[in-house]
This record gives sequence, C-alpha cells and structure tokens, in this order.
Amino acid sequence: MNLFTSDDVELTHDQAEKEIKSLQKEINHHNTLYYIKDSPVITDAEYDKLMRRLQEIEKTYPNLITPDSPTQRVGAAPLGEFAEVQHSIPLLSLAKAFDAGELSDFESRLNRMMPEAKFDYVCELKFDGLAVMLKYEKGIFVQGATRGDGFRGEDITLNLKTVRTIPLRLLNPDDVEIPDILEVRGEVFMTRESFDNLNKNRADKGESLFANPRNAAAGSLRQLDSHITAQRNLDMFVYSLATPVEGIETHYQALQYMKKFGFHINEYTKVLPDMASVIKFCEEWIERRSELTYDIDGVVVKINSLKLQEELGAVSRSPRWAIAYKLPSTEVVTKLLDIEVSVGRTGSLTPVAILEPQEVDGSVVSRATLHNEDEIKRKDIKIGDYVLIHKAGSVIPEVISPVKEKRDGTEKDFILPKSCPVCGEEVFRPEGEAATRCMNMECPAQVKERIRHFASRRALDIEGFGEKLVEKLVENGLVKQPADLYDLKVEDLLPLERMGKKLAEKLVNNVKKAKNKELAQVLYALGIRHVGQHIAKVLADHFETIDNLAKASEAELEDIHEVGPEVASSIVEFFSLEKNRRITEKLESEGVIKKPIEGDNKEKAGEKKLAGMKFVLTGTLQNFSRTEMKKLIESHGGRVTSSVSKGTDYVLFGTDPGSKYRKAEKIGVSTINLEDFFEILKEDSNSPQGTQSFK
Repeated sequence: MNLFTSDDVELTHDQAEKEIKSLQKEINHHNTLYYIKDSPVITDAEYDKLMRRLQEIEKTYPNLITPDSPTQRVGAAPLGEFAEVQHSIPLLSLAKAFDAGELSDFESRLNRMMPEAKFDYVCELKFDGLAVMLKYEKGIFVQGATRGDGFRGEDITLNLKTVRTIPLRLLNPDDVEIPDILEVRGEVFMTRESFDNLNKNRADKGESLFANPRNAAAGSLRQLDSHITAQRNLDMFVYSLATPVEGIETHYQALQYMKKFGFHINEYTKVLPDMASVIKFCEEWIERRSELTYDIDGVVVKINSLKLQEELGAVSRSPRWAIAYKLPSTEVVTKLLDIEVSVGRTGSLTPVAILEPQEVDGSVVSRATLHNEDEIKRKDIKIGDYVLIHKAGSVIPEVISPVKEKRDGTEKDFILPKSCPVCGEEVFRPEGEAATRCMNMECPAQVKERIRHFASRRALDIEGFGEKLVEKLVENGLVKQPADLYDLKVEDLLPLERMGKKLAEKLVNNVKKAKNKELAQVLYALGIRHVGQHIAKVLADHFETIDNLAKASEAELEDIHEVGPEVASSIVEFFSLEKNRRITEKLESEGVIKKPIEGDNKEKAGEKKLAGMKFVLTGTLQNFSRTEMKKLIESHGGRVTSSVSKGTDYVLFGTDPGSKYRKAEKIGVSTINLEDFFEILKEDSNSPQGTQSFK
C-alpha cells in the first residue's frame, strides 16, 4: 500500500514508518522548546505543517500510530466512566501554616524529633490546580491518575495526554539513563488567560461559567470526552519524584533530574538554608502572587534531604517533613447594593455589581463584574444579597455566589433593560450569544470605549488619553471616532476642565507621534470584533495593506490558517460599513499606517540584500532544515512567511516542491531555486562566510 500526498510523494510501509518516527521526534522536540523552555525556533504554521504531515501518514497507516505520538494529544473516543487506580505510594495531604509563627513551630517540631540534624529547605509555589500522578514505562507515558483519596484515584490517562507540558515520551539526555519505571507527581492547572478565554467562549454560547481556574482545570480533567479536555489549554508543573533513583540525595536534585527528561519544573523553586529565609520567601509571595500568569494559594516548604524525609516519615495523612504555608484568602463576603449596566466598545451590555466597599487581596473593592444576564440567573444573584467576591486572577473583582442563608426577603431580581442605558436605543440579543448589545454605533459609551482602546498601550500607545480625558472629548463633541484624534488642536483642548497650555500641547504632540505604525497595530487598534493582537498580526502578514484586507471576501479570509468563519464574517462586516472605510482612509492619509516596502525600494531600505523581502519555502531544501533556511534569510534582512500571496517576493523551492510552488505559478509570484538564491547572497556585503558551501 502506498501513500500519495499533495507533494507528489509516494511512501511504502517501511518508508512511512521511518518518516513517522522522524516526525514524532521533531514535533516532540519543538513541543519541549515551546511549552517547557519557552524558546520556539519555528513558526506556528511550520509546526502545523509537520503535524498535518504526521496525521496524514498515520491516517493511511493506522497500525503505525504509537501511544507517544503527538497526534494522540487531540483526544480519543469518549469513555463510559473512569477506571480506578491504586497508587503505589500514597499521595498525602500537607499540614498547613497560616503565619510566620506556625512556620517556626514546624521547625521546632523538627528540631525536637531530630536535634542533631541540620536542615535546609526547598520552597515551591503551591499551585491552585489538581494533583495527579504520571507513570512511564521505558520512557513512554502509560498511565495518569487523579490524587483521589490519596490511596486510590481515577485513571485520566487520555485526558492527561492532551496536556502539552506532559511529555508522551521522555527526552533521552546523554548523562542520565531512562529508568524502566518512572513515576512522578505534579499539579495540572489553567493559566488566567486560558481561564478568561474559556469563560468568554462559554458566555458567548450561553453556557454556565467556571468559578475559578482551579475548578476549570479540575472539570476539564474529569471530562469523559478527552476531545473537550484537548480544547482547554491546560498546563502542568511536576514537583515530586515518586520513584527512588540511586545517586539522588535531595529533593532539589530530584527536580533537576526530572527536568532533564522534559518535565515542566517551576522556575521559582528555591533552596534556602534556614527558617528565617523560608519565612521571608513566603511573605514575599503574598505581594508577588499577582505577577504570575496562574493562581497560587501558598508555598510548600519541604526538607531538602531525602534521607531525612524518610527518617521523619508521616503522621496520619501528612508527611512530617513538609508543610504548606497558606497565603491570605482573596475571598470575602459583602453586600450587593445594586446592579448597574455598562456598555462596552462592541455594544455589549454588562451587568456590574455595586458593592459595599471591602478590602480584597490588598485593595478596596466596590464594583465587580457579573458577566451577563444568564450568569446572574444561573447563580441566582439578587439585588440586596450578601455575596462572596474574589479577585479573578488576583486582579479583576468578580462575584462568585450569593450567601442565601443571609436573605431576609427584601432582595430583588435583576431585570436587564430593554433599551441602552446610555443612548436609549433598543437593545438586541443575537441568536446563539449570551451578550445583549446596543446596535447604535454612535452610542457615546461605545465611542468612548473604542477611542480608549485605540489609544491604549497595546494598540497605538498614545500617552495621556485615559478614561477621564476621553470622556471629556466625547462629551464636548471633539471626537466622534478614533481618527478624529488626529484633527485635535491645542485650542480645542484648552477649554476643557483642568487643561493648561503645556498639557494641551503635549497631548497634541503625543497624537502626532503616533504615526507610521505597523499594520498589525492599527488593525488591533480599530477594535474589529474577534480580532485580537495575534489575529491582527496574521492578517497583516497575509494582506500587507489595509486596502487588500478591506477587499477580501469571507472565503478568502477563511483560507488563512487561524482565521475561522466567525472572524472572517466580523472583518467583512466591519469593512462593509462606509463610516469604517472613511476611518481607515483617514488613518492612511494621516500617515498612521506604515507603508509596505515595494519593488526597488526594498533594497534601499537597508544594506542587507534581502531587506524587506518575503519568502515562502517549499520542497526539500538540500543540506538544510527549514529552521536553518529561515534563520539564513532573516540574517540577510528577509522574512519567511507560511502562505503564498501577491505580496510574496519569492517562493524558494527545493526538490519535490508542493502546492505552494503551483500556487506561486498560478498567481504570478516569482520562484527561485537554491542555486539562484545563493547567487543573490554572493552579492550581499553582509553575507556570512561559508554561505556558498550551502549550495
């Protein structure tokens, strides 16, 4: 049986087996670089191509699919129920300390039990997720289970295979031999960004929201359908080696040992010489927890010596050699005085809780999000309730639930208004969405939010245009849409309250400086629905000019990797409105959008021969990996993209070029082989020595 691919390559069974092993090794390597080391060397498009190739071969030769194949991360057939797993070594819980005094008491107990011993400690962040066990046989991940009651857990192997930071096959380091059996423990969690995205998607679909990232992670791991788990973007830190290994004498050595096999070890883990240092470390993280991209609820303190750990043993269900220092709670109870409705830049009506002020995690909270009308009904929240609040991700205040035991009958149901609370226009809830929207594009609330977004740091970064100033500009009719900022004059600003001449001049100058911006920045700044920073970059790379993008059909947009029907529809709808086209034309005329380098001007843009040129690679490039060729082109000032468009300068092809070569010929894009490519580089004064040897 032969495999016939789009690149006109036929594979026998033996050739397929050989290529599968090669692809698995390469993809696993890139997974480690991306998810563990945070240092990717290929683009998402290049990674996707490797994965699609592997999937294509495995589809034709399913008998060659192995348990450690990267394709097995996407999920498997739904289970009827989880099987039970007996833990070889119990997963014990930890005793808790709530202040420095209780940490000192922990040390005193250790000293009483082992008066001659000298202790040093390992401090690890205590992740707010779900504890799991991972088992490997001859380097292959074979079983994963929940902590359960500490002695028995549930077999969630299929779900854990979808977690990218869990290696399906261990790395094979030169200095360490892979044991026949290896068992490790760790915590699966969800970052705040992934949690927010998950809840946003669920809210848009009218589904119930998760209360916090921990609940979301736990719920995701206990899905009987692992395809659902695969979509949840879970992460994992490994913190314990359950298999004894000769030569490893300390807990910290065990962490470094596991790191060599490709496990994700937390970077903030620290070895400390005494309890005074431990207390300082713990108290430091009370303040620093908001710096993290994930939630923690404490610090785990462990004796570093494995020998001393063994001698100290455990009491009941807790080890004597470890303790969990709990950070102060971020959840408090307060009264819900009222519910106001705010209008966002896309017109969505968001209920906001007005609360009796309460200190939460170091700051006073008087307002908190309630997401949408459906979420209020699901949680059964009423005006006048006492409610439990916390800071979602330690930043955004959120109402978790009502305290129903405190109700006295005076509480009132919340009813979402039928008209916009700002402009009075009728509101509308699109089919299939949880959000109700004001459809008036000229609604002052939407205008204010769009302008604030346009000037924000992640967009065009126009300093000084915060909430209060934007509010004054809109209320005084000075700005009605983002491009109006470029018409502002000093004399326009002077009549505003608390506005002096120097400040007015500075603000106008700040707007003037916000020009010649990359297209991706401008697209994000425009606030097109569903177009975040990443999609804006994808669109900018593909279309190069805003005019090209404005003319694109939904079908053309959907042909782009990462652009789905919802995004495509939103873009076409945005540019179909004449007022939006006028805004983009105004931005172009003001020089806000950086013009793409064209034709003969590309070489003048820099001394490097390939400055400003865009290349697409196809076929087998002799003596090169794609990564090496990409780096070489970039070193000469060029850029490599994943798809062929009219903005592509050259399709660089090797042997057996595929569909990209054919598309280039079809749309008139120049193609170039390796020999001619290196002839161009010979003329480059910046060409590194040895370039010709690549021919």
